[in-house]
Amino acid sequence: MSTIRVWAPAARHVEIASGDTRLPMRPDEGGWHVFDAPQLAAGGDYGFCLDGADPLPDPRSPFQPRGVHGPSRVVKHDAFPWTDAGWSAPPLASGLIYELHVGTFTTEGTFDAAATRVQHLVDLGVTHVELMPVAEFPGSRGWGYDGVDLYAPHHIYGGPDGLKRLVNACHARGLAVLLDVVYNHLGPDGNYLARFGPYFTERYRTSWGAAINLDGRGSDEVRRFLCDNALMWLTDYHIDGLRIDAVHAIVDTSALHILEQLAEEVEALAARLGRRLLLVAESDLNDPRVIRARDVGGYGIHAQWNEDFHHALHAVLTGERDGYYADFGTLADVAKALREGFVYDGRYSVYRRRRYGRSARGISGHRFVGFLQNHDQVGNRARGRRLSQLVAPERLEVAAALLFTAPAVPLLFMGEEWGASTPFLYFTDHADPDLGRAVREGRRREFAAFGWDPREIPDPQAADTFVRSRLDWTELQQDPHRRLLAWHRALAALRRDSAELTDGRCDDVHVEFDEHQRWIRIERGRVTTACNLGPRPVSCDQETIFVEVGGETD
Repeated sequence: MSTIRVWAPAARHVEIASGDTRLPMRPDEGGWHVFDAPQLAAGGDYGFCLDGADPLPDPRSPFQPRGVHGPSRVVKHDAFPWTDAGWSAPPLASGLIYELHVGTFTTEGTFDAAATRVQHLVDLGVTHVELMPVAEFPGSRGWGYDGVDLYAPHHIYGGPDGLKRLVNACHARGLAVLLDVVYNHLGPDGNYLARFGPYFTERYRTSWGAAINLDGRGSDEVRRFLCDNALMWLTDYHIDGLRIDAVHAIVDTSALHILEQLAEEVEALAARLGRRLLLVAESDLNDPRVIRARDVGGYGIHAQWNEDFHHALHAVLTGERDGYYADFGTLADVAKALREGFVYDGRYSVYRRRRYGRSARGISGHRFVGFLQNHDQVGNRARGRRLSQLVAPERLEVAAALLFTAPAVPLLFMGEEWGASTPFLYFTDHADPDLGRAVREGRRREFAAFGWDPREIPDPQAADTFVRSRLDWTELQQDPHRRLLAWHRALAALRRDSAELTDGRCDDVHVEFDEHQRWIRIERGRVTTACNLGPRPVSCDQETIFVEVGGETD
């Protein structure tokens, strides 16, 4: 017998709708409503009618086969034929993360199509595949950060079983799977949560409107909604870890912060399942409390993306100084990111016009994820240009050497390993023309801070914007792409085989540099990385720099 429950504390009566039939649900404690539905077997569609209104999707819908406005569908998770018994993810400390967008990773844009490229990732040396958000979002194409059905894998990608097949295929080849989840906001299109209960609060405002209610009246069930969602991905889909989007936009004044609660519950689940489970945060706070252990006052998140690492390297490699790059550009910044994690640890930020951050000195490099590119840093450029469109191939090799020999855990963005020439643009598929126009105009205003011409920004709503963002896998057979891929494979092997490169010891990183001649040398035990970023050959302590890059960036 299927028991279906929904939290709707403000509704006087709730009905479950299946086809043309509406049946009353029985009230339960705490604002819950329950229905025992033997007729709703796996594959049955349903919705909820609040006080006689039209049916709405289940806030915890496991599948939305007809999109965000359609009915929900029952899924029996225990019916899937898993073959990964005994699986446990490799440690993040020795890992190489690969971020991908399911819709543009392949021409087909599905979970099953992504599974056909798993061997490429294995050959590259990847250990953790990180999926951009897959929770149901409006339309057929999008980045996924405007998802509204947080429990339902996107129907266009292949739905619940498609995601399970991809995870199963990754595990069969020794790859862990991380999933990007968004707990700081929901998208506007198809977002019916406020009709059910106090999921949002006007006491705080975010860039997306009313904040999620994590510390006001009724917030216990809202917190439960998010924590249960996290546990569902880890349990029902065998996901190995979660990347939590923009935790700096989560407003929670509770004594037990939602991140700490989530870390506690994931740790308990890992012990129960006997599997290694990870939590990685995206944080713009430069606050080490996010990644410090709970017993010393931290939230207990295992690692976080380090934007300072990216900004420092990008500014040096490209010479860009617009927007937040105004705070970077020296080799001293690169050295500090390598040795201490955060560059801005309480020092004054010109871009922010205030002091920013707190020292992370003494924290292991294993707690930081370093990258040269990711979906934000590529897709939030006016024309979605990758680093391969900004610098010469030789400079890409220098950049990769710095990434793979740093104390932080390296992350690659899909196609980075071969210097993909295809852009990664921002794309949406909103049916509401007013919403589509608002997204288009909002992007243009946002890019003004970087001095980009609004006329250069592709229309996010245009189907061609999405199509142009697909990877071109034929490039792997051509130079310089083939050469760059071989370089990344060699660097991944070097990192894997060198204990010095995976020990996470920031205190054992020795850096020398010359700002005028533009060279930098990093020593980590027996491994020395020496790079010349200037226009002329130079020598360093009587030893010629072994990786040289000349010329200007475009």
